[in-house]
Amino acid sequence: MTGIKHIGLILDGNRRFAKRLMLEPYKGHEYGAKKIESLLEWCKELDIKELTLYAFSMQNFNRPKNEFNYLMKIFKDNFEKLKDDKRVYENNIKINVIGRIDLFPEDVKRAMYEIMEKTKDHDKYIINFAMAYGGREEIIDTIKKIGRKIESGEIKPEQITEELIDANLYMKDQPDFIIRTGGDHRTSNFLIWQSNYSEWFFLQKAWPEFEKEDLINCINEFNSRERRFGK
Repeated sequence: MTGIKHIGLILDGNRRFAKRLMLEPYKGHEYGAKKIESLLEWCKELDIKELTLYAFSMQNFNRPKNEFNYLMKIFKDNFEKLKDDKRVYENNIKINVIGRIDLFPEDVKRAMYEIMEKTKDHDKYIINFAMAYGGREEIIDTIKKIGRKIESGEIKPEQITEELIDANLYMKDQPDFIIRTGGDHRTSNFLIWQSNYSEWFFLQKAWPEFEKEDLINCINEFNSRERRFGK
């Protein structure tokens, strides 16, 4: 038991990893997708109940066409694979996709919505895939959602609280800590509301190089930190 409930990860460095292997940069995403399978096993072993994975940002829609198409195929194939993975059902894993997912091609959206529907009542583990995601975009969409409720008379402006905002986000759960692989030291618009007291770890390793030992090292470091929550 680690005492860790929820971890966020920014899965960065796939393209740089592929370049080091003398491959087309977009090929690195395939290695990254395989690493997620290993991560899920490690988290189960360590009894980590929730993961939020930053897999595709709003800005990633600007990737070159061949890379974008390659990514869409990876997403479609892997969500369909999850839908038929007996481990999802044996381990009672709930799959969420958070973000502006209606921006994706129809076949990708269909795969996302199908796995969410099939696992909506699962409650032992949660995996949130942040797709077409941006933290600022999430707050904009939350404000619009609350605004519509005010407009309809469902709530009054003076009823807006942190708890109300939490309830209208894509996801309200707050990570204990967030890992960013790939060597950059930026938060990149990831969970900017939910991470207000999350600890951050920035790793030099590219995402496909991430190993169980790295996860355990982050957990140990997290448990050694004094968390004062502004006090």
